[in-house]
Amino acid sequence: MNQNWKNFLLSQQATFESDTDITFPVIADDNDKAIYPVAHLAVLTVSGKDAAKLLQGQVTCDVNELTDTKSSLGALCNPKGRAITTFLLIKTGDAFLVILPEELLETVKKRLQMYILRSAVTITDSSDELCLMGLSATSMQAEPLFNTSQQDNISVNFSGTQNRYLVIADTDKAIALWSDRVDNQHFKPKNSDQWRYLDILSGLPWLTTETSEEFIPQMLNLDQLGGISYNKGCYTGQEIVARTHYLGKTKRALFLAECESTAIPAPNSAIIDISTDPEQTIGKVLLAQHAPIAPESAVTAVKMLIVLQVSDSDIYNLTLNDSHQTKITLIR
Repeated sequence: MNQNWKNFLLSQQATFESDTDITFPVIADDNDKAIYPVAHLAVLTVSGKDAAKLLQGQVTCDVNELTDTKSSLGALCNPKGRAITTFLLIKTGDAFLVILPEELLETVKKRLQMYILRSAVTITDSSDELCLMGLSATSMQAEPLFNTSQQDNISVNFSGTQNRYLVIADTDKAIALWSDRVDNQHFKPKNSDQWRYLDILSGLPWLTTETSEEFIPQMLNLDQLGGISYNKGCYTGQEIVARTHYLGKTKRALFLAECESTAIPAPNSAIIDISTDPEQTIGKVLLAQHAPIAPESAVTAVKMLIVLQVSDSDIYNLTLNDSHQTKITLIR
């Protein structure tokens, strides 16, 4: 994280629990306008005259369909079709911004560099130059998912129903935007984990070190989110991804779920169905997050994205495979 950006957030009463977990004092009001620091995501810039060609041969989405006003989710896969990372891909001029989990940035950078060879491509970690923040407000105009605006800053619609935008800006512009929203438009700073909570509600399948290379893209519902093209031609892992599509419905899919727990289930935690075979893992936790402003040590609702075997009967009796057999309820 850029030190000037961090110093500014500290001046705004931020507390850094870690480099990616940022909290603010709780303010009791009914204002729905919120602004969030987004530090768990990072930015890779892929530039050069062969940048589009390189990405087109490596990722699941169709790079050639992106425009300055249309971004896309996608995945970078290994040869077995397992997603190394999911990402948001933004076209900006002749370059591309890859927004991805910070903990996977170096892995992805090294993987992409393997395929540069003699291509005119430069891959740069831009996380120190570009700041990420989230905006949400019911008064903001709802637009199609991943619609993109590139004026003073880059703004990407992150939910067609929740009026959320991810903003990417250099440090000076990020500070100016934050100050204007807070001082003049009455946005309230909110904790970074609350943005992650909203991502879970939106079904955005961010991966972690624990879940990298565990799932094919369809298991993450990337096809439903527009992150897979079946017409673009070959890319690493394409054979497996295409075969899964043309053989029909995938055996696993992404579900929104919840449980009551004091602890947040870790990524890749096992899920069982106690009404069938309690010894068999039928799902894994992808992401989990407490509801906003949960009291410490209280048993509170945890929202989760889980990858689960699809049941023909659509009847489950799910629990975490933990000492408490914590009950899991599907939301959709």
